[in-house]
Amino acid sequence: MSVLIGKEITKALKAGSIRIEPLDSSQIGPGSIDLTLGNDFRVFKKQKKTYHVKNHSDFQDITKAVHVEEGGYIVIRPGEMVLGITKEKITLADNISGRLEGRSRFARFGLAVHVTAGFMHPGISNHQVLEIVNLGYAPLALYPGTRICQFIFEKCTGRAKYKGRFVKQVKP
Repeated sequence: MSVLIGKEITKALKAGSIRIEPLDSSQIGPGSIDLTLGNDFRVFKKQKKTYHVKNHSDFQDITKAVHVEEGGYIVIRPGEMVLGITKEKITLADNISGRLEGRSRFARFGLAVHVTAGFMHPGISNHQVLEIVNLGYAPLALYPGTRICQFIFEKCTGRAKYKGRFVKQVKP
């Protein structure tokens, strides 16, 4: 696989093999596209009982949905994790995959924007859920609309289409 650079990303957008809605051209960088934080989150419930993680486990059992209005923010305390989602919906052709990464400007605050599961399969067409953790020592306020992460595109050898559990996700 090879990483698409800015002009190749722009060509793929024009050809329709990458679709991002909404997208401002200023989000396109030299090797990725910046994605913005949406308004919907899932916050982990405080509990003392052990939750057993198995193949059929559902993260919604231990989280609650939170919506942040425009201009508002959500606070993440040191050591806490929340699930967020991108405002943008990403649709990839069956020969393009990608990786979701945080941005170094926020990592310097101790903010890990996408902890695990950073690989995005070819053929996805959904909003991306962000596993956001505050690894620092100060509470951090996150604002919807912030360019919080970046998506790196890779050209695949062969073709495939994602058909997994989160194929149509629009909420975290």
